[in-house]
Amino acid sequence: MASTEEVAKRLHESRPPATDAFTYLTIIEQSLSPEILPVLQDILDDAELTNDIGWDLVDMLISVPGSAECLERIARLGNPREVILKTLEVMDKAAASATREHEKEDGKVIFDERFVALVGMLKILHARLQVKAPSRFLHTTLDTVLRAYDPTSSAQTAAIIDLIRSLSGKKRPALPTRQSSTTLDTPFQATNPAQSAPDPEADDQAQPGPMEPALMSRLLQSFITCIIEAYVNSNSLEWAARLLEHTVPERIVLRRGTMLQAYNEIAELQAMDALVGQLVSVAGDLGVSDISADEVREICTGPISRDPLSMDDADPEHPEVIPLSSGGFACLAAYKMFATDVFEAHHTNFNISIFPDLHTMFKNLAEGDAQSEIMGNPGTFEALVVMAIWLDTHQGTLSEKREGAEEDVNIMSYHHLLTLVSIFHPNLRVRNASTFMAGSVLHADPNENDRLAILEDLMENCVFAALQACAVTWLKEEIIAAKKAEDGKSHFASPECFDKLQYTVFPDLTHLESADVAALWEFWTNGSPFHLQVANFALFLFTGDGFQSVVPSGMGTTIEHRYAAPLLKAASRLIEGVDKGEVGEEGADEARVQLSILTDTLKTVSLH
Repeated sequence: MASTEEVAKRLHESRPPATDAFTYLTIIEQSLSPEILPVLQDILDDAELTNDIGWDLVDMLISVPGSAECLERIARLGNPREVILKTLEVMDKAAASATREHEKEDGKVIFDERFVALVGMLKILHARLQVKAPSRFLHTTLDTVLRAYDPTSSAQTAAIIDLIRSLSGKKRPALPTRQSSTTLDTPFQATNPAQSAPDPEADDQAQPGPMEPALMSRLLQSFITCIIEAYVNSNSLEWAARLLEHTVPERIVLRRGTMLQAYNEIAELQAMDALVGQLVSVAGDLGVSDISADEVREICTGPISRDPLSMDDADPEHPEVIPLSSGGFACLAAYKMFATDVFEAHHTNFNISIFPDLHTMFKNLAEGDAQSEIMGNPGTFEALVVMAIWLDTHQGTLSEKREGAEEDVNIMSYHHLLTLVSIFHPNLRVRNASTFMAGSVLHADPNENDRLAILEDLMENCVFAALQACAVTWLKEEIIAAKKAEDGKSHFASPECFDKLQYTVFPDLTHLESADVAALWEFWTNGSPFHLQVANFALFLFTGDGFQSVVPSGMGTTIEHRYAAPLLKAASRLIEGVDKGEVGEEGADEARVQLSILTDTLKTVSLH
């Protein structure tokens, strides 16, 4: 094997014109190793040579550890058009390879390094590019970077922030992380623009068109909203839990750690807050925070834009037709609201109302397969819940709508959307926040017939027992509120309520008496949250202080016959089945505890 000195000598002696460019590239490829990189750096200082062969070296060098300085020289001295296209091609290949290796931690670190280096090259290359339509190169670059981006990587996110600031000309000092003086490394910070070669194909007569600056600005605005959505969907930021803790501190359980405390104390969580804060800052620098009220309304109530950069070349005469990411805008709006309260930040919030803006955006984003949309975009739907909490706190009653809005206030639909998040969201704390907001929305409906209809619909038609259990809790809260208000005319303060709801709250379970243990087990595993809550509700209704007045005459006896007695018998048979191992082992111990609680509760209730 040749020594490093021998390889260096061959590389120097073989430089064109001693060999042709193709032959010399072959020699470089055969010689490449980390040890030879300092020699190659010196060779690449030859601007003419690097202009000729630089673009072909990108693919070779990206896999060699420590090649960043060589790649920087190629970005500074290579043909910018050719090197941009090759850099984007290599980025696509690296991203595809990283996807195949995603389960290997070392593969993730390697891709981080390659992505950061390639983004650093793009920053230099676009600054050198002199063409009539730079927006075409920018559009392709932004689309490729977005597709390759791993939002879980702080290094990649910092590199993108640096790229946007360079492309936009909006330079800022690197922001420190929250409560920390550390800053995030970004690529090629020491690059001196004076060391970059001019664009060899620049045409002095080919000045950018008059609409190019506006078009490029709009592309960057669209890009940053896509990046924000990707970051928020891939990192658990706990905005909903923290905003709810801040807004309703009485819900905090004593001696239990809160999300507010965690994000104030744990460095890794503070770093995530800092990065999303920088992304929002960049969006502000790009003018996204200053878009018109009409555009805000169009984003909220118009068609959903999920991948705005995938469109064909934008019309240079109408840059405004390039959409922002709908989900990214929701995340940006939610962060500003969240930070205004939790961080006491001085953000100017977008002029958004619950009806029709938030409701329509919520409905459109959940359209189709709501479960897939919510589970696939957890950050976006958490952002919608955050907006719901903030707007409910700061705008007052839900009966109000934006002046001039065509859509009527549809609280049942809005409530339904919140309950979808409470069922399908993968984060328990977001589910809890959404459930809390659904209850608040229900109770805020000024029309008690609507409130009664929502409750009846949930308990009668909902297939999710946990949500049916929530409806029972909300019914209890309505009864308490009506009694506290001493509103004798309210449905919830009179037997009229249970004339309508008793068969929904206490369904006929006599069919369980003829069911076998397997059928009883299926019944319990599917419906236990609802029936446990109904048992507690019965205790409240028939044993509580002064609430018997809402119970129609004779209802207790009827409930005992059709609901309580069959359920107690089923519980006894299931407990016996669990003890004998006649049901599946999974969940059996928990079920036995629940069935015992149910039995004790129902036996305490006096239905006569």
